[in-house]
Amino acid sequence: MSDDKELKEKETSGESSGNGDSGKDDEYEKVCFLCRRPESKAGPMITLPQNIHICMECMQKSFDTMNNSNINYNDLMSHIPNMGMVDFSSLPNQVPKRQRIRKKQKEEKKAQFTLRDVPPPHRIKAMLDEYVIGQEHAKKVISVGVYNHYKRALADHEDGVEIEKSNMLMIGPTGSGKTYMVQTLAKLLNVPLAITDATSLTEAGYIGDDVESVVSKLLAVADNDVERAEHGIIFIDEIDKIAKKRNTNQRDVSGEAVQQGLLKLLEGSRVEVPVGANSKNAMVPMTTVDTSHILFICGGAFPDLEDVIKERLNKQSSMGFQADLKDKYDDDKDLLSRVTVEDLRKFGMVPEFLGRLPIIFTLQGLTRDMLVKILEEPKNAILKQYRKLLAMDEVKLDFDKGALEAIADQAMKKDTGARALRAILEEYMLDIMYEIPKDDSIGEVVITREYVEHTGGPRIILRGQEPYLLENGE
Repeated sequence: MSDDKELKEKETSGESSGNGDSGKDDEYEKVCFLCRRPESKAGPMITLPQNIHICMECMQKSFDTMNNSNINYNDLMSHIPNMGMVDFSSLPNQVPKRQRIRKKQKEEKKAQFTLRDVPPPHRIKAMLDEYVIGQEHAKKVISVGVYNHYKRALADHEDGVEIEKSNMLMIGPTGSGKTYMVQTLAKLLNVPLAITDATSLTEAGYIGDDVESVVSKLLAVADNDVERAEHGIIFIDEIDKIAKKRNTNQRDVSGEAVQQGLLKLLEGSRVEVPVGANSKNAMVPMTTVDTSHILFICGGAFPDLEDVIKERLNKQSSMGFQADLKDKYDDDKDLLSRVTVEDLRKFGMVPEFLGRLPIIFTLQGLTRDMLVKILEEPKNAILKQYRKLLAMDEVKLDFDKGALEAIADQAMKKDTGARALRAILEEYMLDIMYEIPKDDSIGEVVITREYVEHTGGPRIILRGQEPYLLENGE
């Protein structure tokens, strides 16, 4: 008898006895089956069989329709929007798990996270140093920015001083580690961080993602917990792709219009975003997110920005004994560090957008020595990955110094930064990864400069024998 009583109580409270997640349902808000509003907006819900919820407002509208039309109960369902004749027994849980909205946390849970739990900038940078080679200035800037973001989120406003958020703009050549640095930061810090791409964003009303979709991705990372998402970080990559188009007669739906749409998000406002989807539609629950405490980090390669900087620097004087040579800055590898807001405006970024990104810093182009270090020093260096793969076959893999320098030289010629290293190594490791499992007597493989330069082969050391050369990888 007690079991039957408990089952009735569960059905009355709207819990599904056949759902494996029923124990966690209390963490999520109920969503009205008709208007798709969550309980925090629509108010208390009436629970029907099969875990279907209807808000008081929609239920009242249904009764008003029935009274005004003098219809009987059998005709009621046909007058309810989106309902028709519904067989409740055939309906599954009406809200997918990825679209369910978590209830706001209680006030006592907020006090558990204090400023003592925030890692200081030097600790954040030390963690980044284990994964990212070089870029000392960039790591210092981003460490301080994230630290201040935490302090801003935890600060009180009793003294009337409100700390403004400092959104960041990260500029660097392709392959210099912009996205990788933020991805590493996401792994190291216990904060919701969403990485999105600006290339898919378009003006509202056109095919593509609305600007609010970047907030939807952060909400998904925070497990649909609105309060936790409001203290998160959003990294918008390829931000240079939404620069204002020049000399075009067509409507620019993915350039300046997107920058204008992002203004309210960067500044801080309450926006309606879909839960578990990139676009708004009638069947997706909506929720309100305040972006005032969300830190935005924008990154881009900004190709041809160097030409804009050169043009400004060469305007100083073009005649006389003290005139600058036009090719003075052609070989300057650190030219991007001279960038100004005016250069970015000429590139195609609107002044209002740049004004909401007060912290602008650059990443250096990778040098030959940095590429050699990237190959073997980081915690998850690509050479360590290959060594682990061969270690599973009980074979030791090693690279001599000449081989690493030859690989770095080839990567420099490709001019795609650290991305080129993986492609080059895949080419040289193909034959080795294919041949090694054939012979159980092989104990060690040493990649040589001659093998990388196609003038010899790697050194093969058999178990208990002297090394010999494997010609042409065979």
